Amino acid sequence: MTTPIPAPAADAALYAHIRVMVSIILGLAVARLLSGLARFAQHPGRLRAWWVHLGWCGWTLLSTTAFWWWEFRLAYVPQWSFGAYLIVLAYAAAYFALAAMLLPDDIGEYAGFEDYFLSRRRWIFAVIAVVFVLDLLDTGLKGAARFQALGPEYVVRFGLYMVLCAVGSFSRDRRVQAGLMVLALGYQAIYIARFYGTLA
Repeated sequence: MTTPIPAPAADAALYAHIRVMVSIILGLAVARLLSGLARFAQHPGRLRAWWVHLGWCGWTLLSTTAFWWWEFRLAYVPQWSFGAYLIVLAYAAAYFALAAMLLPDDIGEYAGFEDYFLSRRRWIFAVIAVVFVLDLLDTGLKGAARFQALGPEYVVRFGLYMVLCAVGSFSRDRRVQAGLMVLALGYQAIYIARFYGTLA
């Protein structure tokens, strides 16, 4: 689904300046995810993987790259303020924080990534919730037309992810965690395919 976009904002140079910082932060997030995932191949005997944790890593990588792609639309924000700049930087930083939470430098005090994920799940799901709150603010920067283009599903999606994060934060049940990950990853992939296909 695509929608017409307005002419670029007059101050394109300012957006280019902002985009550099956003790209640096998101680049660090993607690098963190890729290097962290590569460690599973490098040290298969040392790192005990858990498929649910790996699924959330995949969700984060998919969501981060989609965010990076879609931020091109910020070129059409008619006027920038320092507050808007901070919102966009915070949004990018939330993805980096999530990548760092999912793939820390050391999990020596845990039995493996299953133990780590379940022990730190409240932090992880709190950061995911923050990502969606910032997404709401970021969409607001693009104007009311953007909310209308996304339709009621956007608001429903926000609510569903908030419920998912709440359940994930409180449940240690592995089947519940597996179900949440499969639901989130599948829906995110479908949502991105439907709404992020083109910028034209």
